[in-house]
Amino acid sequence: MTVTATSVGASDPMPPQTTPSARGARLVRLLPAAAAALSGVLLYVSFPPRTLWWLALPAFAVFGWVLRGRSWKAALGLGYLFGLGFLLPLLVWTGVEVGPGPWIALVVIEALFVALAGAGVAAVSKLPGWPVWAAALWIAGEAARARVPFSGFPWGKVAFGQADGFFLPLAALGGTPVLGFAVALCGFGLYETVRLAVRARRTGTLLRPAAAVAVLCAVVPVGAAPASRVLVSDRAEAGTATVAVIQGNVPRLGLDFNAQRRAVLDHHARETERLAAEVAAGRAERPDVVLWPENSSDIDPFVNDDARDVIDRAAKAIDAPISVGGVVSRDGRLLNEQILWDPAKGPVDTYDKRQIQPFGEYLPLRSLVGAINEEWTSMVRQDFSRGDEPGVFRMNGAGVGLVTCYEAAFDWAVRDTVTAGAQLISVPSNNATFGRSEMTYQQLAMSRVRAVEHSRAVTVPVTSGVSAVIMPDGRVTQRTGMFVADSLVQEVPLRSSQTPATRLGVLPEVLLVLVAAGGVGWAVATGARARRGGDA
Repeated sequence: MTVTATSVGASDPMPPQTTPSARGARLVRLLPAAAAALSGVLLYVSFPPRTLWWLALPAFAVFGWVLRGRSWKAALGLGYLFGLGFLLPLLVWTGVEVGPGPWIALVVIEALFVALAGAGVAAVSKLPGWPVWAAALWIAGEAARARVPFSGFPWGKVAFGQADGFFLPLAALGGTPVLGFAVALCGFGLYETVRLAVRARRTGTLLRPAAAVAVLCAVVPVGAAPASRVLVSDRAEAGTATVAVIQGNVPRLGLDFNAQRRAVLDHHARETERLAAEVAAGRAERPDVVLWPENSSDIDPFVNDDARDVIDRAAKAIDAPISVGGVVSRDGRLLNEQILWDPAKGPVDTYDKRQIQPFGEYLPLRSLVGAINEEWTSMVRQDFSRGDEPGVFRMNGAGVGLVTCYEAAFDWAVRDTVTAGAQLISVPSNNATFGRSEMTYQQLAMSRVRAVEHSRAVTVPVTSGVSAVIMPDGRVTQRTGMFVADSLVQEVPLRSSQTPATRLGVLPEVLLVLVAAGGVGWAVATGARARRGGDA
């Protein structure tokens, strides 16, 4: 046998090699994507329960660096990565009991709004004073996702991460849009200031007008915040009221708490009667107003005599009107309702929740969802109906505005209780479904922002915690733990004046959306002129 050796000739191609320079180039190309996602995570970390509100500024600064000068297609992808980095961890609580599917679906949809805002920021990034246009575009994105789809989902507004922040008083000036605009403007302005400083050091030339605008963008919000403090006051304008916030607790966590409706009702009645004994013994102040949370009586007291008797005994024991969170059926409609229960007269007034939660209190696209997941349709067997009037209960002379749980995220739902006569605000909530997740602290931060926005004391009665009493300047003066039975009693100021944010309503948001549209229009027109000039 003859064996022929085969050798590799010099002409044979060498296997491909990755040179260090090629690897470096690939890393450089990946850097913007990584920076976009990580700056989104940085924005998430600025939100409660952490008090790192200031991290929102570098988050927007890095976001501005990533987007400046990009094509709209690249900016769309980078904006989407920023949205995922921000919203994936922020909204993880939405999948606590129902699995990751709804959580991922929600984030995938909501991040689209951030992607569109990112494309807009890239488009205006070459305009004079671009941080102003960019910050307005961010607020335009928030405005859109607060309205669509399914009536919107405003959770994650930048303003809601600023409850412990320096900029918080700006909420009284123009609500959450102005507060969020100031934070984004300061962040984008910070990046532009650094960019121009680095450029000046490298070239020896300082673009004075551009530098002045950049510095103003970073500094003006910082100066405006303390000036806005005069718009917020703890001074009582219509007397005071002693409020009692009742947290009865639930027998177990998660969706199963609904199967223990009678136990939940008994818990809240028992805690109210315990407080009544403390008052009788002189160890607690007698309340003028008693506030129970959402879902404190999921047994309809209008048709169930036993539930009615339990609530009636508690009201008589404490000898004060109680706002009871009930689930009631009326005229074929299922309602998430607050019931004003007088110790002598029984139920005398009601408020029906107006902003109900999609996929929680009603099921959009029911037939399509059922085809995908029959379990979901079984969890939401009957859709809740919406109320159509703001709720303000007169309780021992105090005007108590009702904003039920999810409604606290919506600007209009809080504002119109104040314009309807609320002298203090109550946000009855039920967070037992979400366990010990960050959702509870995110929602508490919303209520703190609302207190400043409208210069009203805010109470937060929650079935399982964290319940709290908040002063008009956003300070939490009392709070409970989680998954304990407890009550909070405190005298709070009743206020009747209106902040600029209350009076202006949606106007600041509309103006910022118009600014955003103007910036995009200017950028498109500038680009079109440049292309015509190039063709000539």
